[in-house]
Amino acid sequence: MAIKEGDKIPAATLHMMKDGKPAAVTTAELFDNKKVVLFAVPGAFTPTCSMAHLPGYVVQADNIKAKGVDSIVCLSVNDAFVMDAWGKDKNAENLLMVGDGNGAFTQAVGLEMDGSGFGLGKRSQRYAMVVVNGVVKKLAVEAPGKLDVSKAEEILKTL
Repeated sequence: MAIKEGDKIPAATLHMMKDGKPAAVTTAELFDNKKVVLFAVPGAFTPTCSMAHLPGYVVQADNIKAKGVDSIVCLSVNDAFVMDAWGKDKNAENLLMVGDGNGAFTQAVGLEMDGSGFGLGKRSQRYAMVVVNGVVKKLAVEAPGKLDVSKAEEILKTL
């Protein structure tokens, strides 16, 4: 069953690059006592993710943070190395580029998809959420192949 508004973010360990190497980061560290916008993509360096979804958050980062958001997390079922390289490629220094390499968080929130037909394996659906003190306040899950409700401009409107 997929996570819904009002639910607490499940405990999970994710990874991001720190000091040139992958470091574990827990969902508690990312979300507790904070207001966070998390957006998830099917894959780093994939067309819609690279040309529209991530760049929208890069452009809108200051506007989103001006609404009291402590951090913007970009999550994908990729490793920390790939997420770091993608963030650098897209000038995403104001975002936290977080890898869910094993898909544990994605599975725990019930938002996985099967991209095997495209050679991607199990991945995350495209979505965005606003999380306040570890609780989902807004969840916007995209229909397959779409980028409408989870783009930065739409999340900014909900803040």
